[in-house]
Order: sequence, then structure tokens, then C-alpha cells
Amino acid sequence: MARRGEALREHILDTAKLAFLEDGFERTSMDAIAARAETSKRSLYAHFPTKDALFLAVVERVRALFGQRMRTPGQYADEPAEAVVRYCGRFVQLLRWSSVARMLRLGIAEADRLPDLAAGLYDVLFGTTARDLATHLETTSGLATGEAEVAATELIGLVVHPMLPRLLFGIDPIVDEVPEEERLMADVDLDRIRRLCRIVLQPSAAANQLTSGN
Repeated sequence: MARRGEALREHILDTAKLAFLEDGFERTSMDAIAARAETSKRSLYAHFPTKDALFLAVVERVRALFGQRMRTPGQYADEPAEAVVRYCGRFVQLLRWSSVARMLRLGIAEADRLPDLAAGLYDVLFGTTARDLATHLETTSGLATGEAEVAATELIGLVVHPMLPRLLFGIDPIVDEVPEEERLMADVDLDRIRRLCRIVLQPSAAANQLTSGN
């Protein structure tokens, strides 16, 4: 049965995502995407009038799918500090996944030509993650909004280094298999993340207590 409406749109997005990841934005034509999706060019352009519009829609789809896999920090553990550790660990685990790592490489490759789209992709993966972590820290640690945002950004930066640059430059291999959350403790060094959390968060909490007079 031929796909129509929203089903066709989602199928095109999934097909385009694979095409962009495999061949790059510049080398992927709308004709090739239509053929790969087994739909007509007319149907493709009815949903996405330009390749830039299609790529932007792919980025938004990545945002939704990534968000579903990341969830929010409070969903990882009842104890707030351990929730932060596991949330950051899940972020590291997902960055190693080929679908995410290749999308990052694609965004970097297209940053000069499509800066807004590259910035959108950055926000999908790093901006949203940092904001959700900051909200959790503000709620559970008593940090002010600005302090929580700084702490979240610093923590994420420490957690992904040096893994992320090694991944982007192809020094370390990416993982083709979907990283399941059940394997988090086997895939990621959570003890390292706990140490980083103490480095970043304990001084902030202590300063906050001094300021509040406790």
C-alpha cells in the first residue's frame, strides 16, 4: 500500500537522514532521495520545497528522536546526584552512536554554508541537553538559574572530553548498534562522571550555602 500524508513525510525524513549521513548534504540530490524513498519528485517537493527545508526537517526529527532517548535527568534515578551522573552517561553513550556521531560530522561540514541549520543541530544535541540538566540542578541543588546553567555547561564539556573530539576525527570508532540504556554501566565509565560531578557541583553548592547564610 502506497504511503500518504504524514506516513509518507516521516518515511521521506528517515530516508533523507540516511542519505545525508552516507553521502553528505552537497552530494545528496532531491532526485536521489525521491528514488530512495520510492516516491515521486512531485510528492517529495509537495512536502519539502527545497533541500535546505528537507534538511531542516531532518534536524527537527533528530531533535524529537534524540529527546525521546535522552529523556530528562529526573527519570534516571530517584537520588538527584545519581540522576545527573546517569543522564550525563547516557549523553556520552548516545554521542558514540553512528546515527548521532555522523550527524554531528555533517553539521560541522555544512556550518559555513548553512550556519543556521548547523546551529540548530548543535542546539538539538547540546543545547537541549544542557538546558534540561540545568533545570534539574536548579530544582534539586538549590542553585540559582544562572549558576545552574554554568554548572550544566561546564559538566557536559568535561564529560564529553576527550571522547567527542576523538570520535569526530575518527580516532575512536563509532557504534553502529543502537545503544540501549540497559548497557549504560557497561558502555560508560560512570565513576569518572561521578568524580567530575563532585568537581563541578560541590563548589557551587558550597558557595550557594554560604551566600544564603546556611
